[in-house]
Amino acid sequence: MAGKRTFTMIKPDAFGAGNSGAILKMIEEAGFKIVALKATQLTAELAGKFYEVHKERPFYADLCKYMSSGPIIAAILEKDNAVEDFRKLIGATDPSKAEDGTIRKIFAKSIEANAVHGSDSDENAAIEGNFYFSQFERVL
Repeated sequence: MAGKRTFTMIKPDAFGAGNSGAILKMIEEAGFKIVALKATQLTAELAGKFYEVHKERPFYADLCKYMSSGPIIAAILEKDNAVEDFRKLIGATDPSKAEDGTIRKIFAKSIEANAVHGSDSDENAAIEGNFYFSQFERVL
């Protein structure tokens, strides 16, 4: 059965462009409840730990540099079928291939600066949420 929680980050490009509020509004209007939320800025070291699964990929260093280039907003979201529904809401990684009306189609600048991160599985949603939030920082 699909889980009820997922994790997202509003990335430095979208945060810096002032799109965080509009993105959060779209998330809530799509029926997601925000159960944890914080603005923060990753160091390159923390970005490296978060994206460690990609360590052997050629884009890893650039990804860590980009994700530590400015503030982000991290959030845990709740809704039935959260991961799958959120992936539909954000759209394809490449905004030129994203469906009209998706967050990435509206706000992303490129494949690299694609506005938001969304967990790709229930397991990763839990891992990623735990990376950013303690049990005391979430609505139960």
